Amino acid sequence: MSSEYLIEVEDLKQYFPIKTGFFKTTPLKAVDGVSFAVKPGETLGLVGESGCGKTTVGRSLLRLYEPTAGTVKFNGEVITAKNMKDHRKEMQMVFQDPYSSLNPRMTVEDIIGEPLDVHKMYSNKSERREKILHLMELVGLNAEHATRYAHEFSGGQRQRIGIARALAVNPQFIVCDEAVSALDVSIQAQVINMFEDLQEKLGVAYLFIAHDLLVVRHISNRIAVMYLGKIVEIGDADEVYDHPVHPYTESLLSAVPIPDPVIAKQSKRIVLSGDVPSPMNMPTGCAFRTRCRFATDKCAEAAPVLADKGGGHLAACHNR
Repeated sequence: MSSEYLIEVEDLKQYFPIKTGFFKTTPLKAVDGVSFAVKPGETLGLVGESGCGKTTVGRSLLRLYEPTAGTVKFNGEVITAKNMKDHRKEMQMVFQDPYSSLNPRMTVEDIIGEPLDVHKMYSNKSERREKILHLMELVGLNAEHATRYAHEFSGGQRQRIGIARALAVNPQFIVCDEAVSALDVSIQAQVINMFEDLQEKLGVAYLFIAHDLLVVRHISNRIAVMYLGKIVEIGDADEVYDHPVHPYTESLLSAVPIPDPVIAKQSKRIVLSGDVPSPMNMPTGCAFRTRCRFATDKCAEAAPVLADKGGGHLAACHNR
C-alpha cells in the first residue's frame, strides 16, 4: 500500500491527566489536534517556544507516549499499538539529551549494537562489529572509541553515538528532537551537514524539532510552527521565513539574531506582551489571542483553523 507521504499525522492529541484535587484530574493538553505529513526523503522542521508540545508530538508519533486520539499512518498504513513493533525498525528517534539517553553501563559498541541485537540484523560476531564500526565512521567517531563508556565523551560525541544508534536499523524516518541544541556552534554545523549527507545517501526523512530558526531553515524543506499544542503555520521553509502570516511566527522570526549589524539595526523586534497561558486552562477561541496585537472579539469566540494562504502555505488566523 503506497502513498505519496511516508508519514501522515491526523488530529493527533496527547492529554496528560494532572491531579488538581482529592478525586479530581484535569487534562493537560500538551498536543491538541495536530495534523501534518512528511514525504519520503523530506525534512519537516517543527519550531516553537519551550513547552509548546514539540517533543510530545515526536514521542507520540513513535508511540513512546500512547496518543489520546488521532491517527498516524506510515506508508499509508495506520499505526496501532499492536503493529508498532513491526514499524520500530523504520522509525527511530535521536533524543534531546545526550547525557540521559545513553546507558552509562554499556560501551559505545554495545549501545550502537543494541538495535542490531534486538532486530537480529547480523549472522555472526564479526559482521556485527563490522556494522558498528561502519556506523561509527558514518557519524565521525574513531574505531578505538568502541570500547569506551558514554561518560568518557563530550556532549557532541555522545550525540553522535545516539545518531549512530538511530541509524543502525536503516530507518526511513527519524525524529530529531533538539538533536543539535546541546552542541557547540561549530559542532552543530558538522552534525547538521552530517544529517544532510545521510539524507542524500540513505534517503531518510526527518522530523526536525528545534529552537534555532536559522538551523531549521538551513536543514528543512518545510517548516511547521507550533504554539500551545497546536500548529499555527506550515509551509515551504523559505516562504514561512520570508513571508510569515501568523503574528506568532512574525514575533518568533523577529527574535532571530542577524549577523549583519546594519540590517540588524533596521530590523524591528516584535515583543509579545503577557505570559504563555497554561495548557490546563486555555483561553477560549484562539490560544494566542491573549498575546496578539491583532486580536478581535472573533478570536475569543472561535478557534481559527489552518487555511491555505496560497501555494500550500497554511496559517490559522482570523485576521491575516
